[in-house]
Amino acid sequence: MGGLPAGGVAPLLLCFCHLRWDFVFQRPQHLMTRFAATHRVVVWEEPIVGGDDAPRLALRAAGPLHVVTPHLPHGLSGEDANTALRRLLDDFLALEGTVAIRWYYTPMMLGFSRHVGSACTVYDCMDELSAFRFAPPELLALETELLAAADLVFTGGYSLYEAKRERHPDVRPFPSSVDVAHFATARDVEPGRAPAARFGFYGVLDERMDLDLLAELADAHPDWTIEMVGPVVKIDPADLPQRANIVYPGQRSYDELPATIARWDVALMPFALNEATRFISPTKTPEYLAAGRPVVSTPIVDVARHYGTLDAVKIAGRGARFIQACEEALALVRGNTRDWRDAADTVLAATSWDATAAEMMAAIDEATAASAHLAAQGQRPHYDYLVVGAGFAGAVMAERLAADGGKRVLVVDRRPHIAGNAYDVADAAGILIHQYGPHIFHTNSDEVFAYLSNFTRWRTYEHRVLADVDGRRVPVPINRTTLNALYDAGLETDADAAAFLAARAEPVAQVRTSEDVVVSAVGHELYRTFFRGYTRKQWGLDPSALDKSVTARVPTRTSTDDRYFTDRHQAMPAAGFTAMFAAMLDHPNITVLTGTDFAEAAAAVSYDRLVYTGPIDEYFGYCHGRLPYRSLRFEHRTLPVERHQEVAVVNYPEEAVPHTRITEYKHLTGQRSPVTSITIEYPAAEGDPYYPIPRPENHQLYKRYEALALAEPDVIFVGRLATYRYYNMDQVVGQALATYRRLKAGNADIAPASAAPA
Repeated sequence: MGGLPAGGVAPLLLCFCHLRWDFVFQRPQHLMTRFAATHRVVVWEEPIVGGDDAPRLALRAAGPLHVVTPHLPHGLSGEDANTALRRLLDDFLALEGTVAIRWYYTPMMLGFSRHVGSACTVYDCMDELSAFRFAPPELLALETELLAAADLVFTGGYSLYEAKRERHPDVRPFPSSVDVAHFATARDVEPGRAPAARFGFYGVLDERMDLDLLAELADAHPDWTIEMVGPVVKIDPADLPQRANIVYPGQRSYDELPATIARWDVALMPFALNEATRFISPTKTPEYLAAGRPVVSTPIVDVARHYGTLDAVKIAGRGARFIQACEEALALVRGNTRDWRDAADTVLAATSWDATAAEMMAAIDEATAASAHLAAQGQRPHYDYLVVGAGFAGAVMAERLAADGGKRVLVVDRRPHIAGNAYDVADAAGILIHQYGPHIFHTNSDEVFAYLSNFTRWRTYEHRVLADVDGRRVPVPINRTTLNALYDAGLETDADAAAFLAARAEPVAQVRTSEDVVVSAVGHELYRTFFRGYTRKQWGLDPSALDKSVTARVPTRTSTDDRYFTDRHQAMPAAGFTAMFAAMLDHPNITVLTGTDFAEAAAAVSYDRLVYTGPIDEYFGYCHGRLPYRSLRFEHRTLPVERHQEVAVVNYPEEAVPHTRITEYKHLTGQRSPVTSITIEYPAAEGDPYYPIPRPENHQLYKRYEALALAEPDVIFVGRLATYRYYNMDQVVGQALATYRRLKAGNADIAPASAAPA
């Protein structure tokens, strides 16, 4: 086999793919054809076994890229097959040169390619392959190895992201995109105009299909035609339901799909709910919508998450509910309005394969640059200070050390960005969202506000929060308006409200827990309405098991002041938190490396002192056990409406509601847009550490780690995680500024610079 055609020195992207290139046109095909504009892309397929006496490679052009197919003889064991594949791969690369990017869609190909060097290794996890029928038993072990080797992990949806995020320091969700123009040609045929209804599905017909549901639908409406387009894989074709009104026309090419959909009135996604569908994010959802067809789907998590608010997408369980949803979708296309289509188009406008490919390549360039910096030639670069963490604590310490102390500082963060949990970024709709939940700046400290004002202009903003109580929205913290709304109490003055609350307060002999704080102030009824369920969800514990500091943070008022905070300074950075952090770290003495773990940095550079803002128990290898934290899970959605709720944040204190709050960002940013972006927040026991759990035994465990920290004279522990404190943003800034002042006072080598901010 010859090499690739000569023609330039474009970097080589070698993609190891478990899907045949010509099987179905989906995520790998969309991405690789786009990457071929800047790279020499080679897609390495799974081997074809049989028909050859010796191993060989077949190379063919596929549009702008090339596909390599290994051919192996019968009878090779797994180890022998990998040995043969490795030789074929080495011979191929001997002609093609250095690999710039190794891109894996399956861990199974690591067995013969783990030795291949590259500037960047990507694991694009588009499916949970281990859950598929006939998955090889060694797949999970190889995935663990691949996760350790990968520089970046991309996932095909948010469910997969949540499943993988704790297994790698840089996991990024890239849900299914769509080529709108390609599928929009199906709109030349308007649905719902023919007397006989036609429903359709295209895709692989395998164990993910709910065949019983398909039969139920056909039996319920023998007057409907149901077209199931696609190859039958891993199931017996004889198991497919046979009805006069179900047709199986076989596979269609990607180019033929718009014409196929044009025959349908409604698109179907009758997926079974099993392990194989638990993490899927079907590309066909946006494709069907782009073709102008409503969609009826079973409750696939990522379908509900991204499209469940659209009238064009009906989500229903099995049986009568699914059949009814199909009837409603048919009525939709037979109606005279196309508002449902317009709303779907608004969502699709923020979704494209071009944008996804560009974002992925930007992440690769960033990761490659970071690796190149750490592997800088010759002697290891030296810094006065290594700062671990680019959140508030780390950024303030780095800025002060560099700008005031004249020190050379390296800042590293395992996440792919600066700003820590305050990181904000424009989403696909152009709305600035907070990736890790809402961050509202407020402080009574003139020093903290003046310091941060060196790095940002401010947008005046006073935060207001409503609680959803039995379908009514009332202000929190509890104030006189809240009480009048809930009890029709007719309270007119602060004194009236104080008397009302005093009548309900239930004295507690000794206030020790969060429950004691609330009950002693407002009684059990308001405690149950506003605090008990919310606290149980947020902390995973009853308030009676939590320190009194938790609920003491939220006051009760007798006035009509509905501001969440009453601090002297309340504002949002005008260009966002990330821009403020970028300005803070923009100093010639500061080098920033994101997507870089502490251990990786410590091995690549030398430094005199360490500023550590990560979890203190992690620093000491969890030698005394793990400090308990609560985590959070976020669902980010763009909705086809101008405004979703009355204020930025609505709390949901009822325990039966799984989320704690919904944030709408346009209230915070002041942006104008015909669509809006929200975040639904779910507390979680596992995940990134957000909130130290305030209980006496946890504090005692922290004190054991603090004793170890005191014995580390060249390590400065600062920030929420390093000091196991539940701090607000301004408190972290204040702690970091105070830490720097103490450091400076005790170190003659920190000389003030001439032009440092106050």
